[in-house]
Amino acid sequence: MVEEGALIWEPSPEVVRDAKITRYAGWLGRSGDDYDALWRWSVESPEEFWTSIWDYFAVVGDRGDGPVLQGAMPGARWFAGATLNYARNALRGDPARPAVVARDEEGARRTYTYGELAEEVARVRAGLARLGVGRGDRVAAYLPNGPEALIAFLATASLGAVWSSCSPDFGVSSVVDRFTQITPKVFIAVQGYTYNGRRFDRSAVVAEIAARLPGPAATVLVGTPSWDALRAEPAPPAFEPVPFDHPLWIVYSSGTTGLPKPIVHGHGGIVLEHLKALAFHQDLGEGDVFFWYTTTGWMMWNYLVGGLLAGATIVLYDGSATHPGPDALWRLVAEEGVTYFGTGAPYIIASMRAGLRPAGLSALRGVGSTGSPLPPEGFAWLHDALPGVPLGSFSGGTDVCTGFVGGVPWLPVRAGVIPCRCLGAAVEAYDPEGRPVVDEVGELVLTRPMPSMPVMFWNDPDGERYRDSYFAEYPGVWRHGDWIKIRPDGGCVIYGRSDSTLNRGGVRMGTSEFYRVVERFPHIEDSLVIDTGQLGQEGRLLLYVTMAEGRELTGDLVADLRAALRAELSPRHVPDEIRQVPGIPRTLSGKKLEVPVRKILLGTPVDRAANTGAMANPEVLRHFVP
Repeated sequence: MVEEGALIWEPSPEVVRDAKITRYAGWLGRSGDDYDALWRWSVESPEEFWTSIWDYFAVVGDRGDGPVLQGAMPGARWFAGATLNYARNALRGDPARPAVVARDEEGARRTYTYGELAEEVARVRAGLARLGVGRGDRVAAYLPNGPEALIAFLATASLGAVWSSCSPDFGVSSVVDRFTQITPKVFIAVQGYTYNGRRFDRSAVVAEIAARLPGPAATVLVGTPSWDALRAEPAPPAFEPVPFDHPLWIVYSSGTTGLPKPIVHGHGGIVLEHLKALAFHQDLGEGDVFFWYTTTGWMMWNYLVGGLLAGATIVLYDGSATHPGPDALWRLVAEEGVTYFGTGAPYIIASMRAGLRPAGLSALRGVGSTGSPLPPEGFAWLHDALPGVPLGSFSGGTDVCTGFVGGVPWLPVRAGVIPCRCLGAAVEAYDPEGRPVVDEVGELVLTRPMPSMPVMFWNDPDGERYRDSYFAEYPGVWRHGDWIKIRPDGGCVIYGRSDSTLNRGGVRMGTSEFYRVVERFPHIEDSLVIDTGQLGQEGRLLLYVTMAEGRELTGDLVADLRAALRAELSPRHVPDEIRQVPGIPRTLSGKKLEVPVRKILLGTPVDRAANTGAMANPEVLRHFVP
């Protein structure tokens, strides 16, 4: 066991001197490396701070003469009157410099300079325009993490159209639940993918998704004449100027009821946030090679693509993290000269347990970890395996497409502790009465707005669903749904979800998506799904079912449930165990009690886990005691 807070890494004077954040502080006229003072200024003077980000990075666009910030959460509006385009800023690098390296499991390697990437984007942009795509239209993609997804996204953004993507391991129901909400004009997909050495045919899945999309969506299949036709004609680069808060993409984060939430981020908010986060917290810029292991169904794909904004070379990888062996990602990092490598906490834990000693990583300057909390032992293993390479544990969410808390080159790394609250992120820990606490576990909240907060949810015209998602608990304060402890020194410890949203492999999915699949089975009367993950352990995914009268949970039904969840959701959302219980605990108003059951499974006594007086059937709770 490694003690939480044990010192793992300290920055040398050279690291501090050469850090991107040091140059920025000097540009501001601030001397020294007082991170706490810089952070406090960034959250107490948000107009000055975010204006400085625009100016420091020379964002391409027209800032206009409107106010930097109008209103407060949940209706805050940034940079009224400003116009810009994400794709124009992402593609402004030196045309001769490398922009993208794309690798896959089967050994294929493709590269693009910034100039070549811009040329491909212009071709696909012209093809999308021929299909009638224009400003505000949606382009939906069912693609792996390869060049085609990146090119199609940038082409979509360059038109002022709106991008949305799912990974091809998502099942039909998961994709349809997302894409039918946004009525795409074009659907881009692949007919198969390779993972863990196996080829998966998705042609039937793609055909069903396309058939169920509303409206006359054109279907383009990568690797077929329809894709060749889309990119057939050369065209000059062009970028539609759009307002700061114009929709850039739609990502999804599910709750316990209803369809997945279609979260819309704006061009300007993402440009500013990703420039800030990548340069100052990951210390990335020109000459860096940036790789984060992700799929197109996780917000870290969007964050990885943001490396282009910082002028880095980004590495796209399509495949398993552990094929043909557990060191697959470490070997890729060595082969491509990656300078910053990000992955999910479970991969670091798996590397530790496998006793790996990664080699050939002389270019590596930093490692990022996200998706779930990393325990102190993971920090210690990385320090031992890669001495001198700092770990930047990073935590945030799909909702803002960035991290709220992370590392910074000025601060030491301590086991199990995230060094700081990120610049511009007014993070606090709240107790149940809504009071900020220090050195105690509380709800992670933001007390001031950030530009990358959603500009809206799609099809939520009055904003009711958006307000209910983040502001119902503490009016005017964003409640994120994570447990956090803020230490006296400003370090942060994340303890996992404080709500019932499931987090598997970094992909958050709402329990409602499980219930729609499980409760279609005629012999199942009710169900409850619980993710027991906490503090760096992904945990077990447990599905409880109540059977219809006279029915029992059989081995065949368990197999059918697993198959249905694998096919309709994804392989990472197949339960580790399926159990029969006599009843599912509900409130008097009928709401399933997922959070109290999770607490019981993690050791909280029944009488402390739930208010039994507000329950319709408190007697069933005893069936969930481990």
